[in-house]
Amino acid sequence: MTTASPSLAEWLDEHGEGLVALRRNLHAHPELSGAEHATTELVEERLRLAGLEPRRLAVGTGVVCDLAPTNPTGRFEQLFALRADLDALAMTDDKDVSYASRHPGVAHACGHDVHTTIVLGAALYFAHHRD
Repeated sequence: MTTASPSLAEWLDEHGEGLVALRRNLHAHPELSGAEHATTELVEERLRLAGLEPRRLAVGTGVVCDLAPTNPTGRFEQLFALRADLDALAMTDDKDVSYASRHPGVAHACGHDVHTTIVLGAALYFAHHRD
């Protein structure tokens, strides 16, 4: 990272509300394991908008995305992996909030909506601050 890059706190000040909205969208639209098509599409779209090249898994759900090195040698100086689960559980959402599940009998009571948002947010941060 260069010294001109904003800190994580500054980046979150700018993008935090959008991440909260994304998490609430995921919570309101849960999908069971193997059926996470809309969730996969949403994650894939956000990564593409950040200039990345995500690849959908062969099974049709799930995404893999590399943050390509930008140094002149083309070599990875640091390598790390981030992983998130996309699926929800077959159960009723008992939350009394505006973003409660809109799909009866399916809920993100597992926290995967938060997990997906955190990992996507980290990928977006690194995508915008890689040099």
